[in-house]
Amino acid sequence: MTDAAAVDTRPTKIMYVAEATAHGGREGYVTSQDGQIDLRVAMPPQLGGDGAGTNPEQLFAAGYSSCFHNALILVGNREGYDLTGSTVSAKVGIGPNKQHGYGLAVALSVSLPVLDPGLAGKLVDAAHEVCPYSNATRGNIDVTIVLG
Repeated sequence: MTDAAAVDTRPTKIMYVAEATAHGGREGYVTSQDGQIDLRVAMPPQLGGDGAGTNPEQLFAAGYSSCFHNALILVGNREGYDLTGSTVSAKVGIGPNKQHGYGLAVALSVSLPVLDPGLAGKLVDAAHEVCPYSNATRGNIDVTIVLG
């Protein structure tokens, strides 16, 4: 496997820019410039909040799971496989780090019910190289991928 530090995964051309604004941090709301997102944000009870809204970790899990699933479908299609019925779930954990800040960890659960585990594993590895979220987090966040 290639050393991740030596691989440049930055875009050569920006094709789309998403824009969102936070109002009030973890106890406020977030909006997107196109109006598609307008959500209350609240600390989860596990972090001392009331849980009466979404939180950044849920939004990150939604983004990563959908992006990784699309990368998986893309590599599957390139290899001639129909991945109908496949799913990707993401769990995003947050906790203190050694630098007195906070860090994230991600666990992706991939279901490819129509493929044998060996082939499924190869497609998942290929998707992990293609997915922009995987490229952005590589070396920064522990990402565990489980086939199930």
